[in-house]
Amino acid sequence: MYYSRKYIIGILIIASLWSFPVSGKQNILSKSQLQDKIKGGWAGQTIGVVYGAPVEFKYQGSIIPNYQNIPWREGYVKYWWDKKPGLFDDIYTDLNFVDVFEKYGLNVPMDTIAYYWASTPYHLAHANQASRYNILNGIMPPYSGNWKNNPHADDLDFQIEADFIGLMTPGMVNSATEVANRVGHIMNSGDGWYGGVYVSALYSLAFISNDVNDIVEQAIKTIPKGTKFYDCISDVIKWHNQYPQDWQACWFELQQKWNNDVGCPKGVFLSFDIDAKINSAYATIGILYGKGDFTRSIDIATRCGQDADCNPATVGGVLGVMLGYSKIPPFWLNPLKEIEPLSFEGINMSLSKAYDLSFKHAIKMVKLAGGSFKGDNVVIPFAEPVPVSYEQNFEKSFPIFRDRYDRSFNNELSYDFYGNGYVFYGNLVKNSKIDKDYIDRISKRVGSEVFGLAEPNDLYVADIDVYIDGELDERVRMPMKNTSRRLEPAWKYQLKEGKHTVRLKWINSNPEYEIRINDILIYSEKQPESNLPK
Repeated sequence: MYYSRKYIIGILIIASLWSFPVSGKQNILSKSQLQDKIKGGWAGQTIGVVYGAPVEFKYQGSIIPNYQNIPWREGYVKYWWDKKPGLFDDIYTDLNFVDVFEKYGLNVPMDTIAYYWASTPYHLAHANQASRYNILNGIMPPYSGNWKNNPHADDLDFQIEADFIGLMTPGMVNSATEVANRVGHIMNSGDGWYGGVYVSALYSLAFISNDVNDIVEQAIKTIPKGTKFYDCISDVIKWHNQYPQDWQACWFELQQKWNNDVGCPKGVFLSFDIDAKINSAYATIGILYGKGDFTRSIDIATRCGQDADCNPATVGGVLGVMLGYSKIPPFWLNPLKEIEPLSFEGINMSLSKAYDLSFKHAIKMVKLAGGSFKGDNVVIPFAEPVPVSYEQNFEKSFPIFRDRYDRSFNNELSYDFYGNGYVFYGNLVKNSKIDKDYIDRISKRVGSEVFGLAEPNDLYVADIDVYIDGELDERVRMPMKNTSRRLEPAWKYQLKEGKHTVRLKWINSNPEYEIRINDILIYSEKQPESNLPK
């Protein structure tokens, strides 16, 4: 059968206006479709956070079995909103960046973003807090996120904050990675940075494709080949092809090969794993095996365990973009609507406001990228994903021993080890022998399991000189104030392999405080071999 050239062109134009955009030299969405997808991204992310709340880090290195009920019901989002505002950190840290791009423009430089980030009033942890400490003490990005200045550089922090980037760069994946470079190196580098690059690409591509396999396969192209992150996600794609109906088989393969965090001081040699590679892999499992079904996708991502609220948040956001807000099942969406107009903790921004600002930013980003507007339609320029620069943390730095040290000191501490690096895992706390009332007060307020978390207005700062092999290496400041705190007292990587002595000397020791050293991690340039008899 013969069709004229004009007929074929007409059919293609009509197809481009359907709800399934056509990839090619450009993609076309109506403004209402674009806004619906942006709303779906924010809504899906928030739904995922709340769904995974009761099982977050409750399953470390194990699957959450099917018989384990994970609740969802009317009023459930508001329940968590009132019970645990900090649960929504995936959202309000995202919104912090939406706010800075709104105030300073879409070309806002990295240093401005960093200063804005360091002034945030809410509690942060892992790479986020380490970067805030660095910035407050004059270490600016990209050095604030570099692994030698930030032991948490491979953690998933940027991964859970990169959603906003994909939402403001619809179908423009290389524009997304440019923004990711400005933002992600504030708190991460290497695999930790790649986690956010990958997530922003997933979101961006979900605007122009309804094929989850294609979205994943295109998104991983933004990561350089030969990196551990690329290899990990590529393995998930391979195992998905090998076990297309069995996500648990894929999970077991992943667990066997990639469950080996080498960076985060809280997780090395323990079951806790907040590394970006494996958690991005869990999100990928949810996307691939969910097959475009919102419910199944976030449930699988949650049941992979570990950071079981952040990973379904990523998946829910990506599926929310792909489907659009209007296509998210009411079962999930109705409980969310109760909090849409409410402002999140520490920032004067709500989901309703985020919907509007991200749409506004997306329109501007399309213009910056050379897109155009035809009536009510947004014409988005298409480009093949280009890999970002190569980075790999913890090179020639293999953890070989975790000393469960568990001591406090208020003057000096000396420690000998053999290797090429160390991390002292601990913190500055109130002296438990002096301030029993403080312990009782904090325990009643937040629970004894987190005793040691600094009170907001405690302005004491401990000054510590760190000596390595008798030479002064650095003087560190350890503020008691929560938002200013240093997560680990001391660390150093890539020393000359051999015997070393580390001495911490507290310069301005105060009897009301003590420095607690929980564990000491030792690194070597040589990967350890099993010490079991052969």
